[in-house]
Amino acid sequence: MKNLGSMMKQAQKLQSKMLAMQEELGNRTVTAQAGGGMVEVVANGRQELISLRIDPEVVNSEDVDLLQDLVLAAVNDALNRSREMVADEMAKLTGGMKIPGLF
Repeated sequence: MKNLGSMMKQAQKLQSKMLAMQEELGNRTVTAQAGGGMVEVVANGRQELISLRIDPEVVNSEDVDLLQDLVLAAVNDALNRSREMVADEMAKLTGGMKIPGLF
């Protein structure tokens, strides 16, 4: 029983650290660009888009497909970077041990 109590305390400690990390990651951002910086997206550690900047030079009613492709590329890159940031921080917290359902 002593081991079970110790494990429970460790699990509670880990949960507390994870909640603090999630809050911190919500305040951290990653930036991604497409089209040589013509489109720039910033996302946070909760995989939420914070900002989207489109250079006016890329806005062309004759080539909307290009703009859409650039926005998609930048958004997907920002979200991937955000997930990588979270996974890196989670690995630090868990000592590299992968816990199913956490990331």
